Parts: sequence; structure tokens; C-alpha cells
Amino acid sequence: MSIDEHNPPAVRSTVWSLGHRLFLHVLLIVGAVAMLYPLLWMVVSSLKPESQIFTDIGLWPKEFVFENWAQWFRQGATPPFGRLFLNSFLVAAGAITGNLISCSMAAYAFARLGFKFRRFWFTAMMMTIMLPSQVTLVPQYVLFHRLGWVNTFLPLIAPKFLAVDAFFVFLMVQFIRGLPVELSEAARVDGCRPSEVYWHIMLPLMTPALVTTTIFTFMWTWDDFLGQLIYLNDPDTYTVPLGLRSLVDISGEGGPTTWGPLLAMTTLSVVPAFVLFLVFQRYLIEGIATTGLKG
Repeated sequence: MSIDEHNPPAVRSTVWSLGHRLFLHVLLIVGAVAMLYPLLWMVVSSLKPESQIFTDIGLWPKEFVFENWAQWFRQGATPPFGRLFLNSFLVAAGAITGNLISCSMAAYAFARLGFKFRRFWFTAMMMTIMLPSQVTLVPQYVLFHRLGWVNTFLPLIAPKFLAVDAFFVFLMVQFIRGLPVELSEAARVDGCRPSEVYWHIMLPLMTPALVTTTIFTFMWTWDDFLGQLIYLNDPDTYTVPLGLRSLVDISGEGGPTTWGPLLAMTTLSVVPAFVLFLVFQRYLIEGIATTGLKG
């Protein structure tokens, strides 16, 4: 009797399915470890002595050193740890506020209000997504320089109140199109103006899309280096990316690189985005999933 006679097709199918799933799980675990290793190495290396950071590649320090973390909390640390994080939070908060207000209003207008050339303006807005930011970099700098905004946070915040991020407008438009039109029509029958429909009906229902916009805006603003490098020249206005870069510049002038404190500060710079994602990941997934249902 052959081996296949002792193994019915259903059993062989089950064994094959389990083996396939096991292989996929092992592959995903290996990929996750490969992706997390640099992050884990950064955290562990911030707790190592300076001499062991690049000589010991293990994930468990032979000796724990907390001096790297304490340096940035001391008075007189350069650049000031608290100032860098405060500046980054101010820029991120301003950008988030601007995107939530302007992009939601623009999305509501494109999705629910009827006005002339609506399709044309929506298409023009979508075309700006394909436009590289470097193309408008010089004209924007000239404009902000003439306004006297260079070396302030205004060039990084003010444009967000003009719905310049077409991606978020498109995301919210797709979300609003998935909402029942009868809700806004019923409100208008009851005498609500478009602004009241937007404020009392649309905004509460757009929570997943608003949270998604908040998370992406925070991450893109928090990690932005080019824009902050161009417009912020005073060390008192430096954000976290510029503060980290300034340490590398200092080391390039002949002084030794303080890798321990640099890795400790880099680790702390990752924490806000990580915590924000953990807290609002349910809304993020819901917002992305629902905005992709309507074409």
C-alpha cells in the first residue's frame, strides 16, 4: 500500500496549510528582527561606554552606563535638550492644527459643496502631489525672506493653514464620500447652513481621518530636516533633527564624537512618534481602510 493511501487528501491539505503558515510566520519573524535590530542596537548602545559602542555589536551591554542619558539633562548642555524638543513640539503642533482645519474644510467643499469648476480645481490640487517639493523651494524661500519670516517657525507652520498638503485633502475627500449623503441633506432641510453641517455633523464623523492626518503630520514634521535646516539658523530655534546634526558638525571640526549622548538623544527623539502611533493605531488603521473604499 502506498504512502498516499494512508494520508487522505484532506490530511495532506491540512499538513501543507500548516507548513505554509509556519513558513510565513518564520519569514515574518526574521524580517521583523532584521528591521528592529538597528533600533535595538541604538537603544542598547546608548547605555554602553564610549569605547564599546562600535566594538561590541551585541544587544546586551557588558557594562551599563547612564552618563550618556544624564548629560542632556544637565544645566548648560549644548544644544539644550529641553529647547530642542519644545521647538519640535511647537512646530508639529502648529502644522497639525493647520492641516486639520484647512484640509478638512477643503475636503468638505470638494466632497459636498457644489461650485463652478470643482472638478478642475480638484484635479489641479491632485496634480500638486506629483510636484517635487524642491521645485517650489526657491520661490517659497524668496517669499518668506521678503516677509521677514526666515529664522522663525512661521514658514514651517503658516502654509499648513492654506491646505498645501493635497494628500490629506484627498484622504478626507475619500472618507467624506463614504459617509451617507442623507445626513447632510437632512441637516440642510432642518435649516443648517453648510458651515453648521461641517462643524456639527462632518467633523465628528471624520474622527478616523482626522487622527490619521494628525499622526502622519506629526511624523513628517517631527522628522523633517530640509525645511527646518533652510529656515532655522539661530541655535535657539533649532529642532531635534537640527540639534542632532549640530553634534555631528561639532565632531567634524576636530573634536571627538560623543556617540553615547548622541545615541541617547536619538533614542528619545523616536519616543514621541512611537507613543503616538501606539495610542492611536486603531484610528489610524480605520482611517486608512475606510478612505480606500471609495474610488
